[in-house]
Amino acid sequence: MKLNEAFDLLEGLLTKTVKKSEINIYKSFIAILTGLKNRNLSLEELNSIEKELDHLKPVINSDNKKKHIRKILNSFKIFLKEKLSLVTEGYYTAIGMVLGMSFGVAIGTAINVPIGLTMGISIGMIIGLVIGRNMDLKAEKENRVIKTKTK
Repeated sequence: MKLNEAFDLLEGLLTKTVKKSEINIYKSFIAILTGLKNRNLSLEELNSIEKELDHLKPVINSDNKKKHIRKILNSFKIFLKEKLSLVTEGYYTAIGMVLGMSFGVAIGTAINVPIGLTMGISIGMIIGLVIGRNMDLKAEKENRVIKTKTK
């Protein structure tokens, strides 16, 4: 499915729904497609993206479009990350915070003082946030970030 076809399909689905959760999924997908349209993609990259977008075709007549499109959107984000090294905005920040909190829990329990766990989680989250944000800024400088929110 061509980028323009997928864009038109999602725009059509967006106009037919009033559910906020569906609207958010469609808008996010549309923002990613818009970001891809504005990039200088090679023919090979464009063909692989269009092949990946072929998964949208069966969704047109599906009963639970939201569920299927959310799954396709998540797999599309993974595809963009693995094959084209493109990440969505805030990708590394989210990972950094989760890893920081995980290590914070481990360090906090090792300290074994009454507030050690709370301090460990907080400090770990802050360190993870800083590291993740720096990685997001680096990816943005390298033009590897795709926006998922429209203005």
